[in-house]
Amino acid sequence: MEYYDLIIVGAGPSGSTLANALRNSGKRILILDKQAFPRDKTCAGWVTPAVMESLNVDLEDYGSSRTLQPISQFRIGMIGQPAVENDHGEVVSYGIRRCEFDAYLLDRVDSPKELGTPVKSIKRDGGNWVINNTWQAPLIVGAGGHFCPVAKLLSKGPGRHETVVAAKEMEFEMTPEQAQRCEARGDTPELWFCKDLKGYAWVFRKGNFLNIGLGREDNYKLTEHLNEFVDEMKATGRVPDDLPGRFKGHAYLLYDHAERALVDDGLMLIGDAAGLAYTQSGEGIRPAIESALMAADLIWGLEEFSAQSLQPYGEAIGHRFGNRAENQKTGLQVPDWVKMPLASSLMRSHWFTRKVVTEKWFLHQQVPPLEEAQI
Repeated sequence: MEYYDLIIVGAGPSGSTLANALRNSGKRILILDKQAFPRDKTCAGWVTPAVMESLNVDLEDYGSSRTLQPISQFRIGMIGQPAVENDHGEVVSYGIRRCEFDAYLLDRVDSPKELGTPVKSIKRDGGNWVINNTWQAPLIVGAGGHFCPVAKLLSKGPGRHETVVAAKEMEFEMTPEQAQRCEARGDTPELWFCKDLKGYAWVFRKGNFLNIGLGREDNYKLTEHLNEFVDEMKATGRVPDDLPGRFKGHAYLLYDHAERALVDDGLMLIGDAAGLAYTQSGEGIRPAIESALMAADLIWGLEEFSAQSLQPYGEAIGHRFGNRAENQKTGLQVPDWVKMPLASSLMRSHWFTRKVVTEKWFLHQQVPPLEEAQI
């Protein structure tokens, strides 16, 4: 049996950020993941400058050997009607490939790693948690996404209902012929909202790589919605008509709809395992990074990990992202007046698509980068 002060289950952005933030804490840390890295990860794949700043990423170094697509414009519309384009006049986001981004963050971690290692069992033994009858620690942090096994320990039971966003996407490298035919531009991601505003689709070009997908709050006719969208994009030349391979699916929780407890005795959830994706956009990378930094800020000075001692983390999450109990609703957090027939007109408005959809819902420009966790 190997003993650690902390075991992190999940080596994605939240798990690797937590391990890296605690590198000088004196705590012995193990990070586990069921997959080997680099790994494919279903995600549209863009990050804001705030994320890069919080992670202290050297953009020149990162972009020297990896995809880093500057984004300065957005093309936004409602499926079935013309889109509008907004030029922000500066770089407001970056397109990345998750297989590269996640591996880059994990490579910065000096702690021991057990990759390609599924968690088969977690059990309590005195004051410690034991994983796979091999590793034990007084604290386990779940960073393994929506289906994280640590999140299951904190659930209220098998009948518990959670409103889950279901999405399908495809990312591939275009041939020279496909790249020439593709009308989508690298500096201008395209966001296309479903007519009922229960989801949106995207076309996102990063150099010669193209990412296409659609996500909805419900799984109702997801494939049908996706196929209709793809057919429309092919017909208008936004994407090549000879797409390779299959669309891959994934799921995640929107922050205001998640009901998961964030802490318990010796247990803590961060990132998608905690259900922190922004309610308006479904973006999860920034909340994942920030939750990891807030968790690190608390864990650094703790000697014991009772639910009470970990509770300030939950309070910090509420302070940063809002009180779930106050915001919980069914459906996307879109004002009722937007869901009326007026929505079609709003999606033709340069002001609305820029100031509300892009800058507020997707870029969260009103929220400064996380500099210090408020714990």
